[in-house]
Amino acid sequence: MKITLGRTNINTNFIGFGALPIQRVTTEYAGMLLKKAYDAGVTFFDTARAYTDSEAKIGLALNNVRGNIYLATKTTAGTGEELTAQLETSLSLLKTDYIDLYQLHNPQAVPRPGDGTGLYEAALKAKAEGKIRHIGITNHRLQIAEEAVLSGLYDTLQFPFSYLASEAEVKLVNLCREKKIGFIAMKALAGGLITRADAAYAYLAQFENVLPIWGVQREKELDEFIGFMSDPPVLSAEISALIEKDRAQLAGNFCRGCAYCMPCPVGIQINNCARMSQLIRRSPSAFWVSEEGQKMMDMIEKCVGCNSCIEKCPYSLNTPLLLKQNLDDYKNIITNQNF
Repeated sequence: MKITLGRTNINTNFIGFGALPIQRVTTEYAGMLLKKAYDAGVTFFDTARAYTDSEAKIGLALNNVRGNIYLATKTTAGTGEELTAQLETSLSLLKTDYIDLYQLHNPQAVPRPGDGTGLYEAALKAKAEGKIRHIGITNHRLQIAEEAVLSGLYDTLQFPFSYLASEAEVKLVNLCREKKIGFIAMKALAGGLITRADAAYAYLAQFENVLPIWGVQREKELDEFIGFMSDPPVLSAEISALIEKDRAQLAGNFCRGCAYCMPCPVGIQINNCARMSQLIRRSPSAFWVSEEGQKMMDMIEKCVGCNSCIEKCPYSLNTPLLLKQNLDDYKNIITNQNF
């Protein structure tokens, strides 16, 4: 299955390589994953300047096949000068003289020409110089994402999208299609809450303008996605029933684990603790019920109610309440050894 990202010339298969997780593995192991993905036919690799050494690992592993792949990276710059500096760093680490898709990474407002930041002007200048081919934007906030699409300034939007999506998020996908904006789906597995990659793939494959990027950290994960290239999952009755069950259990007021609420001033691992009820039931429980896991959850009791997590949450969640609810549920699970 092939997809063209909106009005860009980026034409790739439905398995985009999300390179955030490779910052957690060795350079050698990351290189093995990247090369294996390329050899299997993966051509779209997405990373970010903020992903520590991810860009460097891609540059080392794939520089000799640069002309056969698409590289997408991101900048958290707040000014035009910072964007230019971060771009030069990315080009150097990726061992390339151009970026196929350069994305503004989760800005608090839509960068526009003349807004005083110089961000968009710097991106246009880099495009004119041939250092980037297309300009994109990423976000977790629906309002900002919609504004970016309607502005006509961006070639692509990267936004969380999975079968747990709301009607508003589906409308955003359709708006991108109407406006010929490429839609890149991050968190296609909802931050680990979706445990069936085949179901996630089958759902997203319904949308002809959506390119999922699958976060890959382990070879067995990559092997599963590679298998989908020759034997793509379809939306069968069994998968449809699974999706409906998951939606009933998970959709709505749940933590996606995006970590934009972090760091917590008292050290609570909010992005895990606020969704522990789902994690402990839907993923291997060994770590979550270990002594280390229990200490992590006990930190919730140190919450001082500063509400900074509420202010930073792109989904407007009542995070302190979620933390308390998850701690109460966790204690019940531990007490009854129901895991």
